[in-house]
Amino acid sequence: MNDSFIYSQPGSRYSISGGNLRISQLNKEEDAGIYQCLASNSFGTILSREASLHIAYLEEFKTQRRSPVSVREGQGVVLLCGPPAHMGELTYSWIFNEYPSFVKQDTRRFVSQKTGNLYIAKVEPSDVGNYTCVVTNTVTQSRVQGPPTSLVLRNDGIMGEYEPKIEVQFPEVLAVAKGLTVKLECFALGNPVPAITWRRPDGVPFPRKVDVGKSSGVLEIPYFQQEDAGQYECTAENSRGKNTVKGRLSFYGKPQDVQKAIDESLLWECKASAKPKPSYRWLKNGEPLESFEVVNGALSISSLTLSDTGMYQCIAENRHGRVFANAELRVIGKESLNSYLRISNITKQDAGLYTCVARNQFGVASSAGTLVVKEPTIITSKATQLDVTVGESVVVPCQVSRDPSLDVKFTWFFNEQLINFGSHGGYFEKASAGDIMIRNIQLRHAGRYTCAVQTKVDSASIATDVVVRGPPDPPLDIKVDEVTETTSFVSWSPGPDNHSPVFAYNIQIRSPFSLGWQAAKTVPESLGGQQLSARVVELSPWVEYEFRVLATNSVGTGEPSKPSQKIRTKDTLPRTTPARVSGGGGSRSELVITWEPVPEELQCGPGFGYVVAFRPLGGQSWMQAAVTSPDASRYIFKNESIPPFSPFHVKVGVYNNKGEGLFGPVTTIYSAEEEPSRAPSRVRAKSLSASEVEVSWKPLPWSTSRTRIMGYEVRTTQLNVMRTVGNRTSAVIRGLDPSSTYHIKLKAYNSAGVGPDSVVVNVTTKRPPPSQSPDKVTWNTTDSKLILKWDHVKSLENESEVMGYKVMYKQSRQSRPSVVETNSTSLELSLPVDEDYIIQIKPVSEGGEGSSSKQITIPRIAGLILALMLSGCLELVVPSVMH
Repeated sequence: MNDSFIYSQPGSRYSISGGNLRISQLNKEEDAGIYQCLASNSFGTILSREASLHIAYLEEFKTQRRSPVSVREGQGVVLLCGPPAHMGELTYSWIFNEYPSFVKQDTRRFVSQKTGNLYIAKVEPSDVGNYTCVVTNTVTQSRVQGPPTSLVLRNDGIMGEYEPKIEVQFPEVLAVAKGLTVKLECFALGNPVPAITWRRPDGVPFPRKVDVGKSSGVLEIPYFQQEDAGQYECTAENSRGKNTVKGRLSFYGKPQDVQKAIDESLLWECKASAKPKPSYRWLKNGEPLESFEVVNGALSISSLTLSDTGMYQCIAENRHGRVFANAELRVIGKESLNSYLRISNITKQDAGLYTCVARNQFGVASSAGTLVVKEPTIITSKATQLDVTVGESVVVPCQVSRDPSLDVKFTWFFNEQLINFGSHGGYFEKASAGDIMIRNIQLRHAGRYTCAVQTKVDSASIATDVVVRGPPDPPLDIKVDEVTETTSFVSWSPGPDNHSPVFAYNIQIRSPFSLGWQAAKTVPESLGGQQLSARVVELSPWVEYEFRVLATNSVGTGEPSKPSQKIRTKDTLPRTTPARVSGGGGSRSELVITWEPVPEELQCGPGFGYVVAFRPLGGQSWMQAAVTSPDASRYIFKNESIPPFSPFHVKVGVYNNKGEGLFGPVTTIYSAEEEPSRAPSRVRAKSLSASEVEVSWKPLPWSTSRTRIMGYEVRTTQLNVMRTVGNRTSAVIRGLDPSSTYHIKLKAYNSAGVGPDSVVVNVTTKRPPPSQSPDKVTWNTTDSKLILKWDHVKSLENESEVMGYKVMYKQSRQSRPSVVETNSTSLELSLPVDEDYIIQIKPVSEGGEGSSSKQITIPRIAGLILALMLSGCLELVVPSVMH
């Protein structure tokens, strides 16, 4: 904590042991802050770097609903996690639809461990669903889920191809201390899915310790050293172009311990890379050093004295923080001796106190040290091989016997690469003692695991080989030959069986007409593990197919092979005839024949078309016509000799370049009928309002041997046409002008056309309704009733006389009003008193409804006052209120 010292006292929450500070009963408000350790000995005093103590926590997500994200197929998308308030390092994952279905990262999907966001480079239909961000605090191990985000596809087309857009980038400059692990993230959106590659622009190859994740989105550099510093470049590339981002990793330099003689000069360099550029200051034995020159971080002393001996610290700082580096300076007299004592084949009897004495012209100095001999550290677990199945969890042991007074450090390596617990997708966990657990093990986790054990005095290691059994890898080299009209011969080579023999293969096929991949029928029907070829049967002629093969072992079915090259089956005579052959209608002297076209996958070859055959009912010989378009769905035969509404036998066949196929079944259809020959009679018209006229008539016979009536056309002077459907005898024409005369006539119609005109009738619309709205509307409440009053509306000379009024009222929360009609200029309504009401009033005339009054809002307060009056709690006279 700043500006105060902590001492270990009885009953205190603070205790200091071996330089370590222990705080019991941690308090978030009192204990959070900045801490530094002061260490002193005979050589001097140093300050530790600042330690910032934060109390780890993770709150719940605040937002409970998120709007759907709508994108086109082929478009890239970023789903934001927006983690809640927290303290402590977080890890992120995403649930797809339901737990435990988590989003699997690959070249197309990436979860940033910096922001938590989910990036999908190119959206596919299978991505549609709900996505939930899961946040885990690595300190408290608490976990919370965010609200789901729905990803939906837009229906306005598919996104075209476009060049990569890098959405996840690493900093331009990143300073890294020696020995730390660095992770750089890089991911791009694009169509096609971009490939991510990493390199150093200076051409220096990556050492074996550098790890690039499966999706190439993360570059991991463990044990950062001086040679790892420099520029790094990430490139995202697809067939439409490429984009590149660069960043520089800089190395923290620190001064090294120095031993100098009296009167010698010292130039002690201290470098730290940061943005913005850091400033430097030096401490000696924990106190500011101001008497010597410091240039660009370097400390310069021109002539050393014995008093310059001590512990020095260089501090580099900018607005983001500060970094400490420690070193010791020893100033000795010229020509003094260095002496060492070497003890070989040490035993416990060699333990004890040893003293070294040195003399020169300046005096005598001595140094004593105690030699402590410890028990050796021995790994008791035996080197072995573990055999596990994909998805299982396994413990890799590393048990040791050691001196109980020594602390032991366990470090694990996988195929000579350091295991950084908390990364690697959360598969690796520390178990009891030095063991590690691999949860939900995958094929990529097979290999050699090395446990390195280290104490202050010795070290040991042991290696364990882990064999992972899993579903087979995809079969290889898919070949297709011996293609006929309905069969093909497929062969393949086995892929790695992943330590479990393959016992079955399955072939799948895909065509432009199938919904994705489908199981193929084969001979033999069942394909065993030794079967590396089969004949696929029941294919459609003249269709382009792709083939792929899947292998199955005792663990499960593996991923499918790459699709074969596309092949087209041979053509043959068409076998499928059109469905739903029908017809009828059309113009006079026409025979209209319709059908449902044969799908392309059933046309069996090029040059596909239709043969239409027809004859009068009872006739002996067929007339035929060829329709050359495979997409055609009708044929019209026109001949003046065709009687109206006559039955015909019809059948439709198919053909292609191989010849004619079969005809479909015979069906009966009728030729076109005659248009109506008579007009409707007894036509009448009357005005309903200023804008509406009702027309009535006597209908024609509904059906005869030569024609059928489908309805009637009503025409006005202005050539407005309205059609009725069915055997109706009246219609209302709307939208007419007031005080206007219209000439109206009718025609019957059917599929062949319209008949002759009826006689013309005349009708005049009524005068327009009043243009003035009700004025001076007042209201009051009495005896649990609402009483409305208004002034009488006077019509203008050219308007219809007012016959009455419509009063429309509703509660403010209702959508439809209630309507009451009255002949007077007042109205009494019995309404509940605990609601707001909206009132409107319209005049009514024979020309229709007139202009409405303004909306009148009667507030609930009037009802409240009335309720109090009725209950006897209040005596109040409510006056009329003008609105």
